[in-house]
Amino acid sequence: MTTKRTSRRRLAAVSALAIGPLLAISACGGGDDDEGGKGGGFNAGIGKVANASDKKGGTLKFVGVQDADSWDTTRMYYGFAFDFARYYSRQLVSYSPKPGQGGIKLQPDLATDHAKISSDKKTYTYKLKDGLKWEDGKPITAEDVKYGIERQWAQKTLSGGPVYLKDVLDPDGKYKGPYEGKDFKGIEAKDEKTIVFHLPKPNGDFEQMLAMPTNSPVRKDKDTKSKYALKPFSSGPYKFQSYTPNKNLTLVRNKHWDGKEDKLRKALPDQVKVTLLTNADERDKRLINGDADLDLNQRGMDSQGRTTALKQHKGNVDNPQSGFISYVAFPQSIKPFDNIHCRKAAIYGTDHKSVQTARGGPMAGGAIAQNMLPPVVPGHDKSDDQYGVLKNGGKANVTKAKEELKKCGKPDGFKTTLAVRNTDKSDVKSSEAIQASLKKIGIDVEIDQFDGAQGSSIVGNPDVVKKKGYGMVLYGWGPDFPSGQGYGVPLWHSKYILDNGNNNYALIKDKKVDDGFAEAIGELDPDKAAEKYAEVNKEVMKGGYYLPLTYLKVVQWRSPRLTNVYSTDAFSGWYDFVNIGVK
Repeated sequence: MTTKRTSRRRLAAVSALAIGPLLAISACGGGDDDEGGKGGGFNAGIGKVANASDKKGGTLKFVGVQDADSWDTTRMYYGFAFDFARYYSRQLVSYSPKPGQGGIKLQPDLATDHAKISSDKKTYTYKLKDGLKWEDGKPITAEDVKYGIERQWAQKTLSGGPVYLKDVLDPDGKYKGPYEGKDFKGIEAKDEKTIVFHLPKPNGDFEQMLAMPTNSPVRKDKDTKSKYALKPFSSGPYKFQSYTPNKNLTLVRNKHWDGKEDKLRKALPDQVKVTLLTNADERDKRLINGDADLDLNQRGMDSQGRTTALKQHKGNVDNPQSGFISYVAFPQSIKPFDNIHCRKAAIYGTDHKSVQTARGGPMAGGAIAQNMLPPVVPGHDKSDDQYGVLKNGGKANVTKAKEELKKCGKPDGFKTTLAVRNTDKSDVKSSEAIQASLKKIGIDVEIDQFDGAQGSSIVGNPDVVKKKGYGMVLYGWGPDFPSGQGYGVPLWHSKYILDNGNNNYALIKDKKVDDGFAEAIGELDPDKAAEKYAEVNKEVMKGGYYLPLTYLKVVQWRSPRLTNVYSTDAFSGWYDFVNIGVK
């Protein structure tokens, strides 16, 4: 498989968790100076709903420092775009409007119910609800759903988005896409309300994939191909009124959306406005001053705004656990990291506590990571601490590190190069902390900063990695959808070692890992699948392929104007946009 899968995960590369002087900026209201009051209280949107309400009206104001990679549901891959797309797109199934882990439970959306699955687990049949309409009042049909999904095959025209269904339904790449004039037999629109999917082999996450906005309906006569991102045609509660790339976006109500049959979207505001800036400090000032309600990008406040918010307006702050992890991969093409004991020496020798501090401490940098599967992904096992990271309080285990150096034939240590994105201050600070701790055991680390925007063609190109001698690659990662498959396959599976845009930086070719994925993917029971993904994660850690650093957290602003706010694991710990209202 040659899936394109860099953009959404690259969100971890544009983190706003910058570490700098913790300076306070002046604020002119818009928040609370205690942990309760109008703001609802610190972490009021974590594990529960802050300011629950069904009141409609008003304008919800987003502010961000980055536009979507695309507002075309087929081409988008940024996490915040997935979240925002539910304003104007619907799927056969989608996520529950509940906080935390409750959000990842799938519910029927366009469909009347979950799929009717054949006994061999390879045929999924859905019926569409009555009364579904596009923004012009015409009915949404099974053919529209089929066509919207088939656009994934048009990679020459519509590249950039995830292609999970393309890979699952057409693993040999025989279909050339809807623009080639031929029909794809893997998806059948049997009549206006019946759609059938034919899988070559079972996949327990098939419905999770269907829930991605990538699989939204698109009406053929409204498909403007590469220009569709400028004004997508709405199947959801809102429609595009105006959009100027990198400047602003306004959504207004879609009068043909029927809230009676859409139980997943409250759609409370009359309008949704987005303002795009270039400066994170200015974004934070607008949030604190009450000129904007919510951060579009959901990457957390920068250092100055974060300090002010926590000191003066803590009641307006949430500190969610995100689905992202910061880690170091050891490319096995670079000596001596082809030796497991040299890899383990670097893991034992890293002071996790100093890395956490460099990233801003537990609140801004996240909890110390003892393994590679984040807490929001089903299958996370907090007891899987094979290197004693938590047991040792995050400190380096110098004795163990030196033992591993002897086993790998490098008792006096060695030299290596660590690649880190210059676009992420937190990553740079982390790399410096790693450099300092490994020096104590004799591993001399040279830090090479590269352009984070070019990551897929630098650290994502195994030939470039080998040429530059990158023995360590510091990066971030998060799930495309909340399962071990949506998180781990591109990182760990041997089939996903790509010539360019590679994310399996460690170049793992481990039969136990691959076989473990095969078992987990074929398991339709999500609880049993989660147990199997936990075992895959254990094998990855056993192989010493990765050095997990922290499970990323953010300090998120929650305006006192907002109602019905909650963090959901369905979107990596970010707020469920489509259910937020304003007072």
